[in-house]
Amino acid sequence: MEFLSNELENYLNQNTTPVSDLLNRLEKETFQKTTQPQMLSGAYQGRMLSLISKMIRPNRILEIGTFTGYATLCLAEGLQKTGKIITIDRNEELMYLPKKYFAESEFAEQIEIQIGNALDVLDELDESFDLVFIDADKSNYINYFNKVIEKMNSGGVILADNVLWYGKVLEESKPKDKDTIVLKEFNDLVANDDRVETIILPIRDGISLIRKK
Repeated sequence: MEFLSNELENYLNQNTTPVSDLLNRLEKETFQKTTQPQMLSGAYQGRMLSLISKMIRPNRILEIGTFTGYATLCLAEGLQKTGKIITIDRNEELMYLPKKYFAESEFAEQIEIQIGNALDVLDELDESFDLVFIDADKSNYINYFNKVIEKMNSGGVILADNVLWYGKVLEESKPKDKDTIVLKEFNDLVANDDRVETIILPIRDGISLIRKK
C-alpha cells in the first residue's frame, strides 16, 4: 500500500534538510551490498529521527535492530555530549558495514554495539533510557515493548517502525501471517496502555510515537 504518491514524496524530500555525505555513502553501500536495502530508514525518515532526538536531547538511547546503522547515526545526532546510544542486532556477519561508518562519524565513542538476541540483551542491560527505536523482528514487538517500558524514564519516547505493515493492519478478517497479527495486537496494546500516550505517524510504513507519562 502506497501512503504517499511519488510526486508528494519527492516534494517532501526536496523540502527537508539534506543529509550528510556520510549518510549518503552509507545508503549507497547498503543498496550495493545487502539483499534487503529497503530496510534502511532513508533520508526522510532519518531526518525525522534526528529531529525527534534533537528535541529530546537524550542522554541514553536504545535501538533494537541496527541493520547497517543509518538510523543509529541519525538518532545519535541528538545525543548529549556525555550521552550514549546502545544498538542491538543479531546479524554479526553484516556488522562490518555499520562499524565502518560509525568509526567515521563524530559519534564513534558514543555508540555501543551489542550483538545477540535483543530479548536476552535487554535482560542484561541495567540502564534507563530517554529514547528507544524499535525496528527489528515484528513478531517480538510486544515482547520488546514490555521489556523496554520498564526501562524508560518518565517523559521518554519509544519509536516503533513498520506498525502499518504495508496496510495489512487494516485487514478485517484474521490475518494469515504472524507479523500482521502481532503488529495489530501491538498497536491495540499501546493505544490502551495507561502508562503511555501515543500517535501513529503515517510515514513510510508507519511509525508509532509513544511517550511514557
